[in-house]
Amino acid sequence: MKLAGLKSVDNAHDDSIWAAAWVPATDDRPSLLLTGSLDETVRLWRPDELSPAAPPASGHSLGVVSVAAHPAGAVAASASLDSFVRVFDVSSGSSIATLEAPPSEVWGMQFDPKGTILAVAGGGSATVKLWDTSSWQLISSLAVPRPEASRPSDRTGSGKFVLSVAWSPDGKRLACGSMDGTIAVFDIARAKFLHHLEGHYMPVRSMVYSPVDPRVLFTACDDSHVHMYDAEGRAWWVQCRGMQAGC
Repeated sequence: MKLAGLKSVDNAHDDSIWAAAWVPATDDRPSLLLTGSLDETVRLWRPDELSPAAPPASGHSLGVVSVAAHPAGAVAASASLDSFVRVFDVSSGSSIATLEAPPSEVWGMQFDPKGTILAVAGGGSATVKLWDTSSWQLISSLAVPRPEASRPSDRTGSGKFVLSVAWSPDGKRLACGSMDGTIAVFDIARAKFLHHLEGHYMPVRSMVYSPVDPRVLFTACDDSHVHMYDAEGRAWWVQCRGMQAGC
């Protein structure tokens, strides 16, 4: 079965679009779609008509690779290859804060469910950085260790490239996926690494926890597999390859 697109926008950006996020509604406006592009801009769209909700917002000097929206809908963030995360007011487009990261240190980010922390995947530094959203100060840097099965020379985390992050629905756990296929799970209250989830061997580019069960994590990987993990039990339950039937 082939489904037709409802609407489309030609040349929505002037270059490749690498990121999209849903911006929740506020008392003053409906929900919006946020996109980020290698043309160095972010844009807001009315989802029903896919029409622009505001002029393109600039502020980066290189391409935008990730966007995220605060759960309250008033604030959003964009990360760029220029080594900065720009936090801005959704309604006005004005900058609220600029968070600095070393070159290529932001490839994925996400606000926690309460909107108190912004988690930023730390690229080649093998870390996930946590920023307090009330002060926009760095409050923690979570080091991602190598799995125990790695060679001794690889266990320092050197060379690990963190691509993606995902919060559990209760905000107690944070998972991060890396270029080498490893997934690390952290206890946020204690800022403590808990364990790795095994099964992937290529870049884990996207992850999402189930909104129903905070134990269940879904992962998407370059190996063409989608895994469903018991993120607390350190095991994966289901493996789906591509779009084959019976996944």
